[in-house]
Amino acid sequence: MKKIFVTSQYPGESVKHLAGKYDVEVFPKSTLPTNQELLENAKGAVALITTVSDMVDKKVIDLCPDLKIVSNSGVGYENVDIFYATEKGVFVTNTPNVLTETTADLAWALMFSVARRIVEADAYVREGKFKCWHPSLLLGMNVHEKTLGVYGMGRIGTAVAKRAKGFNIRVIYQNRGRNQIAEDEAGASFVDFETLLKESDYIVITAPLTEDTRGRFGLDEFRKMKPTSIIVNVGRGPIIKEGELTTALKEGSIWGAGLDVFENEPEVNEELLTLQNTVLLPHIGSASIQTREKMIDMAVESVELALSGGIPKHLVNPEVLQTK
Repeated sequence: MKKIFVTSQYPGESVKHLAGKYDVEVFPKSTLPTNQELLENAKGAVALITTVSDMVDKKVIDLCPDLKIVSNSGVGYENVDIFYATEKGVFVTNTPNVLTETTADLAWALMFSVARRIVEADAYVREGKFKCWHPSLLLGMNVHEKTLGVYGMGRIGTAVAKRAKGFNIRVIYQNRGRNQIAEDEAGASFVDFETLLKESDYIVITAPLTEDTRGRFGLDEFRKMKPTSIIVNVGRGPIIKEGELTTALKEGSIWGAGLDVFENEPEVNEELLTLQNTVLLPHIGSASIQTREKMIDMAVESVELALSGGIPKHLVNPEVLQTK
């Protein structure tokens, strides 16, 4: 029976539906496989269902001579050697659009958590420190009627911007080009990068990682921001220089930060861990039950199409069709 290896456990029933037709192996641990474990478990598979943290390189692909598809459960696919997969005639797919709204929700959750010091306040109560109400207790920042700057106005950035209407928030954005949908539906205004830094009370990063965005936010940029401003990153960790962010937070160049992704994930700057004016999350942007079920549904659908001789949806290497 043909083997399918799934690198992680998912909610829902989709993977179970494959079991009757294929030899389905699901990585049993609560962590993702190490590179060595991936090599050992993927060997001989005709399909891999992976996450963006699973490095599917030449070694992995060569261990699977009958491999038909790498179905990445996630929007990104930089973990896959696309060139080599294409050369070998292997489909590579992702799961776009499905996590847009869920990730936008989390961006706002981070904004509120940092601005209103929610994590600090929760710990304050749990540690038995709450003895009386006081007018200067855990003062935070307003969110309503402020200026929100979005760095990377794609689908997620647009979803973030749309949510600003209910709070009477001005939205500005910086992107590779104008986004007419965001301007029409969210009232967002396109500005240059310097204006984004200087005028935003909140900056939310939703951009992909490219050579242009890598390290885009460092100490020089933070020092151009308002001392009352907050930065949130639900895009890619290396867009922020983490050590320089720590310096900016300690010296008061900005007021706070909310991060769901990190520069050297899963490692986090040790100094950053000691700061109270941060909220740090373990990359849970798409981590709702409903969204994760939809992601694995899409990944499984792509596998079924590829193994039945069809062309899977959400193909990220359409050049592979020329090898068929």
